[in-house]
Amino acid sequence: MKILLGDFNAKVGRKNTFEPTVGNESLHQDSNDNGVRIVNFDTSKDLFVKSTMFPHRDIHKYTWTSPDEKTHNQIDHILIDRRWHSSKLDVRSFRGADCDIDHYLVFAKFRECLAVSKTAQKFDWERLNLRKLNELEVRKEYEIEITNRFSALGNLSNDEEINRAWENIKENIKTLAKESLGLHESKQHKPWCDEECIGF
Repeated sequence: MKILLGDFNAKVGRKNTFEPTVGNESLHQDSNDNGVRIVNFDTSKDLFVKSTMFPHRDIHKYTWTSPDEKTHNQIDHILIDRRWHSSKLDVRSFRGADCDIDHYLVFAKFRECLAVSKTAQKFDWERLNLRKLNELEVRKEYEIEITNRFSALGNLSNDEEINRAWENIKENIKTLAKESLGLHESKQHKPWCDEECIGF
């Protein structure tokens, strides 16, 4: 996302030819020389002037006040590239900030939407029917089988044997649990559009 912001000394006018790039909510009716330059720059770089696209009262549009407090201009702007221009939700001046200069603080609200990677790894999880462990006979049989399978494991002397033993334990637990408990059957939802619905 490319964002360009600052004091451009550019008054951008509300002209139909400028509207695709700057909108029609500018404080000024006519552009000055820097305003024309910024429009030409935006057009060549595929940028939008977002500071002149949101409807606000004039006091929330102007970003500079002359020392005699009689002249107000909107000369500070925020530009963003076309691809991300919908991510900017609002731009306005904040007159209450004590900046100790003749410019007002300009702030913008953004919302960046991140796309989920299409190459994300998918896992096919198998859910065991753990409710069968509540049955006393099934639980005792499962305990006996686990004990018998692991009684063959003796003392392990090195890391390689430990890793191999862990893989063996893991596979035994998964296989035995699937044989003894079975898989959990997911609830099948009825299709929302059945034959009765189609008949109408």
